[in-house]
Amino acid sequence: MARGILRNVLAMAAALGMVLAAGQALAEVKTRTIEYKDGDATLKGVLAWDDAASGKRPGVLVIHEWWGLNDYAVSRAKQLAAEGYVAFAADMYGDDKVTEHAEEAGAWMKQITGNIDAWRARANASLAVLKAQPEVDAANVAAIGYCFGGATVMQMAYAGSDVKAVVSFHGSLPPAGEEVTSIAPRVMVAHGRDDGFIPADRIVAFQAGLDRAKANWEMTIYSGARHGFTNPDAGKFGLDGLAYNETADKHSWAAMLQLFGETLK
Repeated sequence: MARGILRNVLAMAAALGMVLAAGQALAEVKTRTIEYKDGDATLKGVLAWDDAASGKRPGVLVIHEWWGLNDYAVSRAKQLAAEGYVAFAADMYGDDKVTEHAEEAGAWMKQITGNIDAWRARANASLAVLKAQPEVDAANVAAIGYCFGGATVMQMAYAGSDVKAVVSFHGSLPPAGEEVTSIAPRVMVAHGRDDGFIPADRIVAFQAGLDRAKANWEMTIYSGARHGFTNPDAGKFGLDGLAYNETADKHSWAAMLQLFGETLK
């Protein structure tokens, strides 16, 4: 009798394993490229979602580093999709501009950041694409960005973009101008203590601007972390001061997910 019970237990366990395996097979993150416009510029972003989920889900806009919309930015969108969000990796440059050369990346970035109104408008054009997707709960959206992307999501917060939260990872921390009198979204900033690209006085001005605008903000400074600390390929670009930091990467990602759990209902 004991052997019979054992056989039944083993059979049930095997069946359960098959069910779980089938569920995992169905839970697959998928992507699609979306072409859109900002004025005369043609942009191509990448939407990522879990096709096993049903109904509308919170959305997250992902803004790339100054290198352009490369595989790293798309990988972050896929990670967010695996967490249950619909993520859109935006294209801030257009014309399929992606590079590994700092001089070229810097020139492209300056073309965007040289006009703040146009910079914000391009980010908001990408946000509109995300909100328009049938999988997205347009009332529950956040924006995250890396380096140049971190500065971009802060500009969105300053401009009053309709998002619940913004997260800047090793961003350039642009201070809010005097015209910014309020900041609605929750603000999270992940910064490297050894980030040699961001002077100390800019950090002070950035924080002062958030306080003046009565923002609900938090900033975590990770010891030993340099600029680009979330990107495993940071050290491959040939720039002194760029380096991956696994601890800061994992902890900042977990903090972001906690923030989204609180803000994206």
